[in-house]
Amino acid sequence: MEENSTPKQICDKYYAIHREVYKWFNISFDEFGRTSSPQQTEICQAIFKKLLENNWLSENSMQQLYCDTCERFLADRLVEGNCPTEGCNYDSARGDQCENCGKLLNPTELINPRCKQCKNTPRIRDTNHLFLELPLLKDKLVHYIESTSVAGGWSQNAIQTTNAWLKEGLKPRCITRDLKWGVPVPLEEFKDKVFYVWFDAPIGYVSITSCYTPDWEKWWKNPENVELYQFMGKDNVPFHTVMFPSTLLGTGENWTLMKTISVTEYLNYEAGKFSKSKGVGVFGNDAKDTNIPVEVWRYYLLTNRPEVSDTLFTWSDLQAKSNNELLNNLGNFINRVLSFLAKPPGSGYGSVIPDAPGAGSHPLTNKLAEEVGKYVEQYLEAMEKVKLKHGLKTAMSISSEGNAYLQESQFWRLYKEDQPSCSIVIKTSLGLVYLLACLLEPFMPSFSVEVFKQLNMPPEQASLCDEKGDMDKAKRPWEILPAGHKIGTPEPLFKELKIEEVEDYRKKFAGSQADRLEREEVEKASKLAEELKKKATVGGKKQQTKKPAGEAKSRGAVEPEISITRLDIRVGLIKKAQKHPDADSLYVEEIDLGEGDCRTVVSGLVKYIPLEEMQNRKVCILCNLKPANMRGIKSEAMVLAASSSDHTKVELVDPPQSAVVGERVTFPGFEGEPDDVLNPKKKVWETLQVDLQTNSDLVACYKDIPLTTSAGVCKVATINNGSIR
Repeated sequence: MEENSTPKQICDKYYAIHREVYKWFNISFDEFGRTSSPQQTEICQAIFKKLLENNWLSENSMQQLYCDTCERFLADRLVEGNCPTEGCNYDSARGDQCENCGKLLNPTELINPRCKQCKNTPRIRDTNHLFLELPLLKDKLVHYIESTSVAGGWSQNAIQTTNAWLKEGLKPRCITRDLKWGVPVPLEEFKDKVFYVWFDAPIGYVSITSCYTPDWEKWWKNPENVELYQFMGKDNVPFHTVMFPSTLLGTGENWTLMKTISVTEYLNYEAGKFSKSKGVGVFGNDAKDTNIPVEVWRYYLLTNRPEVSDTLFTWSDLQAKSNNELLNNLGNFINRVLSFLAKPPGSGYGSVIPDAPGAGSHPLTNKLAEEVGKYVEQYLEAMEKVKLKHGLKTAMSISSEGNAYLQESQFWRLYKEDQPSCSIVIKTSLGLVYLLACLLEPFMPSFSVEVFKQLNMPPEQASLCDEKGDMDKAKRPWEILPAGHKIGTPEPLFKELKIEEVEDYRKKFAGSQADRLEREEVEKASKLAEELKKKATVGGKKQQTKKPAGEAKSRGAVEPEISITRLDIRVGLIKKAQKHPDADSLYVEEIDLGEGDCRTVVSGLVKYIPLEEMQNRKVCILCNLKPANMRGIKSEAMVLAASSSDHTKVELVDPPQSAVVGERVTFPGFEGEPDDVLNPKKKVWETLQVDLQTNSDLVACYKDIPLTTSAGVCKVATINNGSIR
């Protein structure tokens, strides 16, 4: 609704955005799909029919919120209100969940509910729905949870959340909704309903697999040979440990159920919470548009992964980890080793790996190998248990050991004084470089590709295992790379992230996305003004928007040129709006224009804009029209609005929210003072109005010049290429 799009258009748009972000982020998929496919409908309905056959479903009426203004039942996300949870009372809780305390909700539980679209209070109405009988499935579910949570090593937060649901007592869960978008319910009496998103969304894992291969049942109905791992945030746990397993168990078929679940707590942003709905934080597409390399983003997010408790994203922490851990530790170690090897003979090895006889009896090297061996074992154990953060930390410890080894060995002195020992140190260190490229590949794949390139080795053949699958060579790093192999050209792997860059990003991504858009509009407007000023200078002389002074004087009272600068358009604030007492189609508004007293304005907008949307709202006002009497009330100005080509839709022209009340709306490139009052006989307004319109980006323009304020350009909500009057 906010983007004036159909659900399919929204899904198409964000599917493409997500795909691009994942591609940039080096996240790969065998199949990146969606739940609007025919396969989803087929499999979802088949599972539903099995549940129906096995008598795990019931029909019941339930109370749901209905908006009389919008004339429909409200989807969970279309309701907001105060959270009913004791001690929370968050005033923007959604109808399905409170993002402040994480409690799952039903819309009717909200205190002071309001329709998100029209802001009116909805009422409760009865409607028939289908329910999954979780209480009847409890024994099957509990057996699954008790056995699998131990065998699969579920994360503690997943176990706690699941047990809390069981302790509270399972209740029948509604699996249908009064919506148009979604998988339709295949029953005649429910043909106008679709499945609830949390019934059908997990089934998407199955249907997307079926899009990838017709042999999908070899994965999803083969629990003896397939292990299923799932990763998610803590607010989605009950849907995957209670609802989805209950759904599959209820079919009576031999489904592959989740074995291991890895659950993260919340990642917070600077001083508050990330919020997709409010646009607070930095998201994947934002990260993609910075100059910070993807390896830095991946490393920072994985070291900051909130596995046990909430963690905090801060720009200063990102900078510190990038500079101290990636640049000064990891990058420094690898570059020191490769750069020294690449030096010409006499000061290095000419890029050729030396032989290192006797490495196994070199005391300092043996001590290093023992420590590295322990770290590799810890790494493998952490990764097997899906302790990703610990796995990454362990791998980085090997880099720290490598730096200490280089320093303690003083290899630059050994090269001059004891070349055999120097060769042992360098060959061992090169083994650590290879080892790090392998261990860090799951975390920073493009980093590993670059290291293998500098080692002059194909990354696809990289492995720490021998033919038998043993990892023993990791404990003898001097044996990892062959003597005589020539490396490629060493290059720095990371660059310093400067404090000025970080401060710029902090400012850029401060506040909500709405705040950011306003700042961008201001920047665009000022750039456009500069460009237009340059264009307005021809042959060194500025174009005139008025007749030359001498010519005007000589012709006496000649009418000035009809220029857009003659209009006095200002930012106004509607303090009060009400219906005209003697005209059904007119509003009467009291509008603050920064003049002290409000002006009275009469507008014919009743059938286009609801009265509640006319209250306390900034608008663009044409202030120098001659006052007119409209059904007994004197109108002292005009509200600017855009209309569609067929005149069936009208929207107000909106200045930016931070625009100053009373400031004049300008047109970059045009200069001049407005008339005190436009002479109606000269048709100034009528002449200029034909070139006032909205463009394809919803910006209000005169010809191609945007209506501009100190806070940015003026826009409309949805009408493009519309007429402004």
